[in-house]
Amino acid sequence: MTIIRPVSDLRNNFNEISEVCHNGNEPVFITKNGVGDLVVMSMAGYEKLVAKLELYKKLLDSQAEAMLTTERAAHGVVMEKLRTKYNAKKTED
Repeated sequence: MTIIRPVSDLRNNFNEISEVCHNGNEPVFITKNGVGDLVVMSMAGYEKLVAKLELYKKLLDSQAEAMLTTERAAHGVVMEKLRTKYNAKKTED
């Protein structure tokens, strides 16, 4: 459900808007003179959104890279390489 509030609510009802953002994990759209102006969301919600966008970017990059080559690897081979890299890095730390 989209939540739209006037900009005056930021000043007058900040705690309520903050609670909606945190508890509902929903952004609140702020209007100024009846026109959309800002979007307010919790930091956790923002970080989740940014992480999702970064994942989509990586998937898009990998898809583009895959189109440049015909080389493919079986799932088991890929997982073994990842485990080897992970364990090598783990022992370095």
